[in-house]
Amino acid sequence: MDRKQALALVDRYIQTPNLKKHILAVGACMQRLAPKFGGDPDRWELAGLLHDLDYDLTKNDPDRHTWVTKEILENEHDFHDTEILNAILAHAEKKPAETVLEKVLYAVDPTTGFIVACALMHPEKKLAALDLGFMKRRFKEKRFAAGANRDQMRSIEAVGLPLDDFLTLCLEAMQGIASDLGL
Repeated sequence: MDRKQALALVDRYIQTPNLKKHILAVGACMQRLAPKFGGDPDRWELAGLLHDLDYDLTKNDPDRHTWVTKEILENEHDFHDTEILNAILAHAEKKPAETVLEKVLYAVDPTTGFIVACALMHPEKKLAALDLGFMKRRFKEKRFAAGANRDQMRSIEAVGLPLDDFLTLCLEAMQGIASDLGL
């Protein structure tokens, strides 16, 4: 599967515009982070683009989230990339995050929402206006973007990437697709 095919699946299965933006942001961050860990940027982006493919189908049944994605990909699209499928399961804690890819996707997932919240809080309401200092100040505010699990974001440090570097790389990735994100 390539990026174009993955985006076609996103268009087919995801109806919520903000969820599509989240998926694009996660894909961009994963692609940007891959070289830091010796990963293939295209494959890591694919994991990001596919990670929430079933969200609209499972939002009322979270126990099935990611399992439905796995079924769709394997049964309807003959996609059997175990590394990517395991990362998709791990990001939603359906399996322990064991590989670097799994751990990075787990950390990236809430980070994109946190960065979007930072942009929306900034007076300019643009990703281009953000910097690490602004994000770090918001990171310390427990009520700010409360749904963005800080422990999950900090888990990136377990694979040897400092939080500051992680936030910066994700911000850069999202700035690179700011027009797609409307920010």
